Amino acid sequence: MRILVTGGAGYIGSHTVKLLLARGHEVTVYDNLSAGHRAAVPKETLVVGDLKDIDHLDHLLLVNRIEAVIHFAASASVGESTTNPSKYYQNNLLNSLNLLDRVRRLGIGRFVFSSTCATYGVPATVPIAETEPQKPINPYGNTKLAFERMLADYAAAYPIGFAALRYFNAAGAAADGTLGEVHDPETHLIPLVIQAALGKRPHVEIFGTDYPTPDGTCIRDYIHVEDLAEAHLLALEAIRPGKGLAYNVGLGAGASVREVIRAVEEVSGKIVLVKEGPRRAGDPPVLVAASDAIRRELGWAPKYPTLKSIVETAWRWHRTHPNGYAKP
Repeated sequence: MRILVTGGAGYIGSHTVKLLLARGHEVTVYDNLSAGHRAAVPKETLVVGDLKDIDHLDHLLLVNRIEAVIHFAASASVGESTTNPSKYYQNNLLNSLNLLDRVRRLGIGRFVFSSTCATYGVPATVPIAETEPQKPINPYGNTKLAFERMLADYAAAYPIGFAALRYFNAAGAAADGTLGEVHDPETHLIPLVIQAALGKRPHVEIFGTDYPTPDGTCIRDYIHVEDLAEAHLLALEAIRPGKGLAYNVGLGAGASVREVIRAVEEVSGKIVLVKEGPRRAGDPPVLVAASDAIRRELGWAPKYPTLKSIVETAWRWHRTHPNGYAKP
């Protein structure tokens, strides 16, 4: 299949591109490199461009005879979305609508959307099933839910099929050590803790120690990035025109901030210093997936079923790539 991957030079996108190529698909990566990395994808697959550039996007879709789109390109920091919502509505909604309209006009029938568990807000029931009401509590979640609804409306009116994957906390690195997690600035917990273990930052800050959880810190469901890539491929193959799919993707088990710190200490053999701070706006206490539907309907099964197995791959990447994709 000829597939366009937007945001394909980013963390989750690059791992998905790697899997698609390994399975024999023709891949075109479209990325403005604001958060992605040239070195994360084969250079022959990369087209540098922005979803705001409609003419460039049209040309790319036509010339490459694209048959399916996997859409990762988005701004993705909960904290930043609360202080700069304009950026999130522009990037995550308006730019995504540009893409979706080109897909519709050209008759491209398969669309996989990188959604998020943030669309659920503070859930009434944990683990969270797909039937849980979607009530986001931050602009990031609002924009992702709004685009899910756009997709559903388009699928009802046009011959487009879609899958929205509401995944939880992506983590880890490629098993062969070629790809890993690099953000600037880094906001994700596991790489932050690993950087502290490596001495690249003085401590890890815990945002809130008074949540209604066993140790007072937030609980999240961590899913290995390669397992997440597999979910995207399975979803792509399952799409049918005019139909919509929505799946949670997570392990179904949560780990608190303190448990993540302990896991990194165990894997690395290092002591991680901690600084406790106040709660961060927009953070629900517990987010854990019920991923029964994707397991049952698509046959998805994680290769990395424990937090420790995920952290081990992340530790190997950061230890051997202390400067990320930049050369030492």
